[in-house]
This record gives sequence, structure tokens and C-alpha cells, in this order.
Amino acid sequence: MSDDDYIYDEASGEWVPASQAAGPATEDDAVVVRDAVGNVLADGDQVTLIKDLTVKGAGQTLKRGTLIKSIRLTGDAQEIDCKYDGIKGLVLRAEFVRKRT
Repeated sequence: MSDDDYIYDEASGEWVPASQAAGPATEDDAVVVRDAVGNVLADGDQVTLIKDLTVKGAGQTLKRGTLIKSIRLTGDAQEIDCKYDGIKGLVLRAEFVRKRT
């Protein structure tokens, strides 16, 4: 038995020696989020809806052309987190928005 420290790797679900553990995430590992037409989205961007969307749990429909301000990326390539009046915890799919220039 060696005295090597082990670290739990959440990505693989296994215990790995600390010497083999992956370093911190770099910009190369970052997920690139693209809107419906292929524009790269970033935190703080403004987007416009390209389709009417029914919001589950809110009993409300967001109409096409609605402006969503100050989005946040979630780490998923297809989901963005945003705020809209009267709706808490709104998460939109990137395929339904277009970056506002």
C-alpha cells in the first residue's frame, strides 16, 4: 500500500491518485454556447426570442421578439440562465434565442 493521496474525480466517478488528477479547468475546456444562427454567446449578452415559448410553471407565454437582458451561461452548451419580470429561475434553450447586436 502506498502513501499516495487519492482524490475523488467527479467526472469519472473514481478515486484517482493525486499525482494523476487533472488540473483546474482552463479556457480551452470551456463550453462554447451558440445561438440559433451560430453566434457565440457570453455572460451579460442580450438575446431576443425567435419563437413563442410557453413557460412551464409560470402560466405565461413569452412572445417572439421578447428581449432578454443579461444572460448567464450555465456550463451546458444548450442552456442559458436569465431573468425576466415575474418569472424566477428562467432557463432557456440556446436554439430558441438570437444574440442582439
